[in-house]
Amino acid sequence: MNSSVKILIVDDEQLNREILTIMLHELGEIVTAKDGAEALTLLQETPDVDLVLLDLQMPVLDGFQTLDFLKKHPELREVPVIVITASKSEITHTLSLGANDFLAKPFDREELRLRAMNQVRTKKLYDMAKNLNGILEAEVLQKTAALRETLALAQDAEFEISLRLGRAAEFRDLETGMHTRRISEMSAELGKLAGLGGGDCELLRRASPLHDVGKVGIPDRILNKPGPLTDEEMEVMRQHTVIGGRILGDAARFPSLEAGQLIAMQHHEKWDGTGYPHRLAGNDIHLFSRIVAVVDVFDALASERPYKRAFPLDQVVSIMQEQRGTAFDPGLLDLFLDHLADFVRIRADFRD
Repeated sequence: MNSSVKILIVDDEQLNREILTIMLHELGEIVTAKDGAEALTLLQETPDVDLVLLDLQMPVLDGFQTLDFLKKHPELREVPVIVITASKSEITHTLSLGANDFLAKPFDREELRLRAMNQVRTKKLYDMAKNLNGILEAEVLQKTAALRETLALAQDAEFEISLRLGRAAEFRDLETGMHTRRISEMSAELGKLAGLGGGDCELLRRASPLHDVGKVGIPDRILNKPGPLTDEEMEVMRQHTVIGGRILGDAARFPSLEAGQLIAMQHHEKWDGTGYPHRLAGNDIHLFSRIVAVVDVFDALASERPYKRAFPLDQVVSIMQEQRGTAFDPGLLDLFLDHLADFVRIRADFRD
């Protein structure tokens, strides 16, 4: 049993509660409620519930009313809910109210276990991102309060925070702080070639190290896996963009962090719309993110990683040319390759 996982079962039938408890006990701590009113009281007194299994037909407060209340509650709406029902019409209604999943009666133990595990995993990732975001905001406030006497000093502090947050993410996937610095300098250089003004180039230089900060929320077994990832593992890995966005959210007072959130969310979008997480295409992808996408892939291909060797420069160029107009903004890639020597020099200046 995982003592860090708590599952709430809400059903007016005692036998159903006992059956579900037996089926799920190995996943974590099980708590039960006999109706919606008791469940809401328990949730408000014990906010660390990771999953609710909710029957619909109950006295006092039925499942529909309970679900509607949960999904409108500012502190409880992120708790995933699996509704238990045998009716297709009830499934449609509960999904419209915000249910995360459904389970048909009679219960299949393995299906129940897998659906519950998936929802618990999602909740834990959300909690991790929320906690990291709180830590980040507290750290930013603490570190920058004494450094905002002048604008220049504040900008230096933001850049330092960006670099260190970027290094924290790289530390987990066995990269080095020099990767962060190379991305910073190469992004600013490509931004200048693309016609950005000095202020925007400097903002890009300070924000780009945050592109992979969301990797702090990815399990080590996936992040450092030496071979190819499975489809399921790849889906988890792709969540680093969303996690990064959450970590850096609500930071409008800090331009570097606000731009960093944009880059963290979009640097895996592709020019042709086949990227993630939102399948943006073309100019709908912010210019900062398109720039970071080019230099990040260049540095990744030219560097050794747990899952690959470092490729020679001619092979790096060939691979990137093949993705012109698909993964990469063609105009930016042309600028990059036309000035390739400048980016090779930056790699040499900040070698591992």
